[in-house]
Amino acid sequence: MRRAPLALSLGDPAGIGPEIVVKAWRALRESGPAFVVIGDFQTLASASPQGAAILRRVTRPEQAHEAFAQGVPVLDIPLQGSVVAGRADPAYGAAVIRWIETAAGLALSGEVSGVVTAPIAKAPLYAAGFNHPGHTEFLAELTAPAGRSQPVMMLSAGDLRTVLATIHIPVGQVATSLRQEHIVAVGQTTARALRDDFGISRPRLAMAALNPHGGETGALGREEIDIILPAAKALRALGVDCSDPKPADSLFHAEARARYDAVICMYHDQALIPVKMLDFWGGVNITLGLPIVRTSPDHGVGFDIAGRGLARPDSLIAAIRMAGEIADRRQGAAAAA
Repeated sequence: MRRAPLALSLGDPAGIGPEIVVKAWRALRESGPAFVVIGDFQTLASASPQGAAILRRVTRPEQAHEAFAQGVPVLDIPLQGSVVAGRADPAYGAAVIRWIETAAGLALSGEVSGVVTAPIAKAPLYAAGFNHPGHTEFLAELTAPAGRSQPVMMLSAGDLRTVLATIHIPVGQVATSLRQEHIVAVGQTTARALRDDFGISRPRLAMAALNPHGGETGALGREEIDIILPAAKALRALGVDCSDPKPADSLFHAEARARYDAVICMYHDQALIPVKMLDFWGGVNITLGLPIVRTSPDHGVGFDIAGRGLARPDSLIAAIRMAGEIADRRQGAAAAA
């Protein structure tokens, strides 16, 4: 049974999204996985040296399979007005939000097998009335009626996977935001995703400490004693293989990575810096715990190079491939059930 195509929301039209979408199609058109772009046809045409000649309008996602070898399939949801590459504008916000909503709706209905999201710029979206910290939280709200666990952000590069106990909050609020029950939920969601979406039969989790040297038995902070260690013990009681909190400065080298399948990190940069150090161009953001498959490139909108032909599509290509792999596993599991 042929898997449905992926939906790729265009992201901020003034950023590098349109350019890397076209470049990703060039890299994947012969081997797939096939995708349909949810976005503005004219913006994509402007991002390609060949213009509209390599685009194919579709009215239904299923048409993407036949169109993909000849051109970029586009489900056109037009912008009102023209785009200036590199210039953030709240005027694009309503369309960007609609593209994401459409992609999520198609995934929930089964018309696409997963969603890949090109980068969005949060400031112009906030100015347009968007009230979510980012894609992850917005997609969680859009898919919440389908009734799955709280979403978890995972970053992946090579043999490293990191997940976040807190996401888009100021560093100064991390310690007071940590909750044992939430860390346990993150660990459970991660272990389940490693089994179901990554094919790892016995997932092993490492728990990162928050404080230097793991808190030095309370001398450098009590979060490890009061919150993080109890969370690790609770996970083990639930049958999840999880370490006690380990100092983060010794968790990410090659020998350490061989001892776990994912690390639970306490804050944003603790998770993202090692991923970007390992593979700056090829990292992937995966949202775990949603009823739909969702991945994205691990970078921003790149306003500074937008429209100049300089953007690299590596991370988007990796995100598309990973979404296809996860969708295949889910479809295989559903067929076997």
